Amino acid sequence: MPGPLLRRPGAAALAAAVVIAGVLPLLSQEAALGAPPAAPVLADFEGSGVPAGLAPFGNDAASTPTLVQQAAADRPGAAAGNRGLAVTYRVSGYGGFAHDLTAAQDWSGYGGFGFWVKGTGSGRRVQFEIKDGGTDAGHAELWESSFTDTASDWRQVQVPFGDFVRRGDYQPSGAPADGTLGLTSMWGYAVNLPAASGSLVLDDVAVYGTGVPRAGFRQGTYRTDPGTSVTVGVTVSGPGGAPLADDLTVRYALGGGTAVAGEDFTADDGTLTFAAGTPSGTARTFTVRTRGGSAPSVAKTIPVTLTAAGATLAPAKATVVINAHGLPYLNPRLPVDRRVADLLSRMSLADKVGQMTQAERGAIGDGADIATYRLGSVLSGGGSVPTPNTPAGWADMVDGFQAQALATPLQIPMIYGVDSVHGHNNLHGATVFPHNIGMGATRDAALVERDGRITATETRATGIPWAFSPCVCVARDERWGRTYESFGEDPALVKRLETIIDGLQDHGRLGRNTAVLATAKHFLGDGGTRYGSSTTGTYTTDQGVTYATQRELEAIHLAPYRTAVDRGVGSVMPSYSSLQILGRDAKPVKMHARGDQITGVLKGRLGFRGFVISDWNGIDQITADHRANAKLGVNAGIDMMMVPNDYRRFIGDLTALAGTGEVTGGRIDDAVRRILRQKFALGLFERPFADRTNLRSIGSAEHRRVAREAAGKSQVLLKNSGGVLPLSRHAKVYVAGASADDLGRQTGGWTLTWQGAPGNANRGTTILAGMRQVAPHAAITYSRDASAPTAGHDLGVVVVGENPYAEGVGDVGNGHSLQLSAADRSTIDTVCGAMKCVVLLVSGRPLDISGVLPEAAGFVASWLPGTEGAGVADVLFGARPFTGRLPMTWPRTADQVPINVGDASYDPLFPYGWGLRTGRAADDRSARGVAALRDRVQRAVVAGGSAAMTRTAPLFADAEHELMAGHPDRALALLLRAYDRV
Repeated sequence: MPGPLLRRPGAAALAAAVVIAGVLPLLSQEAALGAPPAAPVLADFEGSGVPAGLAPFGNDAASTPTLVQQAAADRPGAAAGNRGLAVTYRVSGYGGFAHDLTAAQDWSGYGGFGFWVKGTGSGRRVQFEIKDGGTDAGHAELWESSFTDTASDWRQVQVPFGDFVRRGDYQPSGAPADGTLGLTSMWGYAVNLPAASGSLVLDDVAVYGTGVPRAGFRQGTYRTDPGTSVTVGVTVSGPGGAPLADDLTVRYALGGGTAVAGEDFTADDGTLTFAAGTPSGTARTFTVRTRGGSAPSVAKTIPVTLTAAGATLAPAKATVVINAHGLPYLNPRLPVDRRVADLLSRMSLADKVGQMTQAERGAIGDGADIATYRLGSVLSGGGSVPTPNTPAGWADMVDGFQAQALATPLQIPMIYGVDSVHGHNNLHGATVFPHNIGMGATRDAALVERDGRITATETRATGIPWAFSPCVCVARDERWGRTYESFGEDPALVKRLETIIDGLQDHGRLGRNTAVLATAKHFLGDGGTRYGSSTTGTYTTDQGVTYATQRELEAIHLAPYRTAVDRGVGSVMPSYSSLQILGRDAKPVKMHARGDQITGVLKGRLGFRGFVISDWNGIDQITADHRANAKLGVNAGIDMMMVPNDYRRFIGDLTALAGTGEVTGGRIDDAVRRILRQKFALGLFERPFADRTNLRSIGSAEHRRVAREAAGKSQVLLKNSGGVLPLSRHAKVYVAGASADDLGRQTGGWTLTWQGAPGNANRGTTILAGMRQVAPHAAITYSRDASAPTAGHDLGVVVVGENPYAEGVGDVGNGHSLQLSAADRSTIDTVCGAMKCVVLLVSGRPLDISGVLPEAAGFVASWLPGTEGAGVADVLFGARPFTGRLPMTWPRTADQVPINVGDASYDPLFPYGWGLRTGRAADDRSARGVAALRDRVQRAVVAGGSAAMTRTAPLFADAEHELMAGHPDRALALLLRAYDRV
């Protein structure tokens, strides 16, 4: 599924983060010293040029406004020589400008936000917004207001903070989802211009006035059993965090829900008084008393409302829920299918459609829509994280959303999903494993299972019971930007490593706190899309078309799903890509619409009993008609729709389709039955909230030891002239390269954010730090660009590779290639020209290394090893032997791509399965004979050179395929033939 770069239709959020320097007063410090100044100015636009910190944006170059400072002495109250910001625009889609801050400011001591504006009397509405909370301006919650350009003159726009409304059409991925304008961590503002041509002049953007006290409930929902009492808390704070200046009386009132006063609860309205001088953060409580009842019942609600003169109320409403009780579906002793049948019989159409709907956390604010629309699921897209991005922060967020789900009459828990594709990778400090391409190089099915178990344990500890993992695609073209999400090019290898499903789901024991529901993706054929067939933006391969005969489809792309279903995978996600079965289909058809494959093959022939979840807005790629897409997708067999921001529209469309019979009640019941079955299996009805028992295990030394082992076993030694590896632990080593000391580059995409990013923002060990840890007595010099003197060293280690990317953004031809960068080649030339050297390539796929391979005595395919760079150092210095084997064929040049095991013409640089060993033969007794013979063949090929490689490569690769397919005798026979050819 895609991440934020495909998810940002909102205008202000499209602005790049910019720097503001010297134009903001230290608001929080001034508030602490006393009353704030009357009008602290955020931007006055004085000076000779547009201030640093302002960035225009638009859907294209023409829609990006022009910003110029000009004389504005005619503004009321302005001094002679005053200047303003002239904005000239011609917007076709969206356009505007943002003023983002590098450090958050505290605006809670002030009353509102405003500016002076000189219009043209166009009558157009101009929207603006302020940015609240989050980790930075690009991940802040957006709160909007607007003004209308009514006159050709200056006017002052001032909006009290209490009048700002949370933007409903878009929130940035990763923005807070509490739905409260906190004001204590503000990241700037943005102006969104109308789709038209015109001009404006702005001046003196400022916060103003004095804030008022704030009061609100400590939590949004309170649950209790009938006949018991619940304590409800109300908290107050003064402006700027100061004590209350005056007495504050807060009134509360009960009633208006489904619970009946006098029958289900005791009516008891009242007041809470907070005296002048009360410190900010002080809480008062009151008690809501419910009445007992023995008759089985659905849940009932008691809304509680606050009112207070002279205070902002947020949140002003809470709900006390009297829990459902005595109904068969709530009885954990009954069989799951009986519980599902009972619950399904009690559900309204609204309940059922809600269960089939998944929304993104950034779109649902405080989560009230979960109860309103009966949403069955919420997700975090790549980089969509709570603030703070900590284990407890995640658990608190998920529990808050779950509380909303349990405020519904049937109290069906929502299921939260996240892309835990190589660890709980959105979470800062989680254990991050090598991407699947590296795990494929390990050939270690037991290790892959442990990877899944640790990923599940860390994910479930934060309250999340569902992972959109694993990708069981078979990557047939390394130009695909998702290549690293695959275990390799051979379906036999992918099937062998689907033990990750056992690890994620704890062998089907989903109710445990060490298990999550796994998702096999992307059904069907996403790894076989043809280069140049994609029509998504500038993508070239991802989301394109797979052309295959029925035989090819079954043997290569469907085979891993048969294994996944046999292992009991709980959910399956269709692919964005299209499929044309040659000799059968007249044209390509989007997989989200292929009922013949989703219902006919997956659910029918393979017997899949879980549920199918769409990809991110996946149905929107079928046609241009959203209602028609909902019909096509649901009728094709998709059970839950991932409609991150358009969930209301989907619910309306599906409800209407059910009313007309275009989607039958039977199809809806089948979908809901499948979803409920997994929710019961996960134990969500008995334990809906986060089990935080394992929070301390997240990123623990024990978990990182396993990730370190995986990193070491994933390293593939392609070349080792003169036995340069392993290195001496007392050597004088010169280390260079952009990937040597960069966690972001070694973890790749899907790490903290969707695309990932260079740098050391995460917690872990870089390859350089790992080398110093493993070989503390070595003399290590590090120079990123090899500019430091090279003399006096025994050898060099150059660590180069790709910048992070994800999905089609990383497609070759979309700003990427299979060539090393000029900087990487220069670094290799410098170091390898000065001394014997070893090159480590940190990448998500094989690259064209033909130009640099002769320069290096040793060459290692390091893939994307995750956070534990010490694992790479382990094999470099001999603490662990090199045992990794290529999960993909390594082409001689980029022109040879695609090339795969089994091709009629097969003459690669290194064949599938290649990997030199520095230790003894394999410990696996069943493979010992194959391993020993493989090593012998490889030594002979190295001695025989390129000609020997050409003669033996097809046999060598075929032998590896047979071994992965469980035929060691066939593998031995092929290796013997290869040895004879040397």
